[in-house]
Amino acid sequence: MTDIQGLFELIKRGTSSSHTAAFVREGLLTCGFSELSMKEDWELNRGGKYFIHYCGSTLIAFTLGEDYQEGDGFRMGAAHTDFPCFKIKPNPEIVTKGYGKLNLEAYGGGILNTWLDRPLSVAGRVALRSSDVFAPRMEYVDFNRPLMTIPNLAIHMNREVNKGIELNKQTDLQPVLQYMKEEKDSRYFKELLARELGAEPEDILDYELTVYCFEDPCVLGGKEEYVSSPRLDNLTSVYGLLEGITTSQRKKGINLAAYFDHEEIGSRTKQGAASLLLRDVLTRILHSLGEEGQSVSKDIYRSMLLSLDVAHGLHPNQAGKMDITNQPVLNEGFCIKESSVQSYATDCEAVAVLQQICQKENIPFQKFVNRSDLPGGSTLGAIASTFLPIPVVDMGVPILAMHSAREFMGRQDLEAFTECIKAFYRL
Repeated sequence: MTDIQGLFELIKRGTSSSHTAAFVREGLLTCGFSELSMKEDWELNRGGKYFIHYCGSTLIAFTLGEDYQEGDGFRMGAAHTDFPCFKIKPNPEIVTKGYGKLNLEAYGGGILNTWLDRPLSVAGRVALRSSDVFAPRMEYVDFNRPLMTIPNLAIHMNREVNKGIELNKQTDLQPVLQYMKEEKDSRYFKELLARELGAEPEDILDYELTVYCFEDPCVLGGKEEYVSSPRLDNLTSVYGLLEGITTSQRKKGINLAAYFDHEEIGSRTKQGAASLLLRDVLTRILHSLGEEGQSVSKDIYRSMLLSLDVAHGLHPNQAGKMDITNQPVLNEGFCIKESSVQSYATDCEAVAVLQQICQKENIPFQKFVNRSDLPGGSTLGAIASTFLPIPVVDMGVPILAMHSAREFMGRQDLEAFTECIKAFYRL
């Protein structure tokens, strides 16, 4: 059974997309990767290991085979660093009858009621005043302690609550942060943030701050075979991809791992999978290796991508929500995700490649397909395929309670998932 502590460390530290990217960056540096910049020239060496860190929350890492030759192509994996949560708006302070609250904005399609009555904290990055107006000072912050909560309304005042209550995202989801003796406008959050940063409130120009569930992951089950944790979507994929790119390097070809932000809101941003960033990186790598003209395009089209995101496992109390013949169960293997409408970008030839890898390495896998009357979400693989038309397989760890403040998975599935990524990069 896989050592789960590496994933737990990532979950504890990956409290915003920026902090997830910082964790990956640290792991890459520890494993001997060199950092590059998209704004500077690259000098790459065969056998080298490199990465870029873009806009604070996106990374692309790659390794060059010692015997790389023109036409070897890329083997790529992609995951996302963000997760459903709440973001803090500008000027967020609200005072109601002595309660100091914050004005939040829902990010992604979370199950809102699961966020009530939980300890919440704040993490992200902050832009501070600098001497160069075109280069503000950027700082990361994580309060890393229970800071606030969104209290439920007692059943005595809401007798219909167990029949299902719709929460208003603007009025019902304001967390209580602190007691306010005087009911007047205040900068209490900005002052709290400044103290945490060791800065002056007037030096804080803007921020990207995530409200996250401040609860630790844990192992549970009669045989300790399950995991309950915040942010399994999609830090399980970030973890598996990091393990793969840092432990498996081929002598021929190029391995690449992309960690994109903003998947939960559609990926159509400068650091999302729908940007030109990945294609630009592939082109620059090949140019740096001396390839020009049609050779660049040929190498890209000889490549393959794994799109890594969690899948739905069969829910034991709601089995009817699953497809009638494809019903993945936790701890029976990771999922290959297929869809005829291409919300998952998988095709049968690419699936055949991955199945043969799993059969060769004795790695358990299952297949996931949505019920025909319950359309599912899309993935970054389907989005990236629109500008990078290469074979893609969508795959991930099956979980329950997807997009809840706390999700549920099988330990053995993470092991199978990670071993498959390693084999994909190695063989």
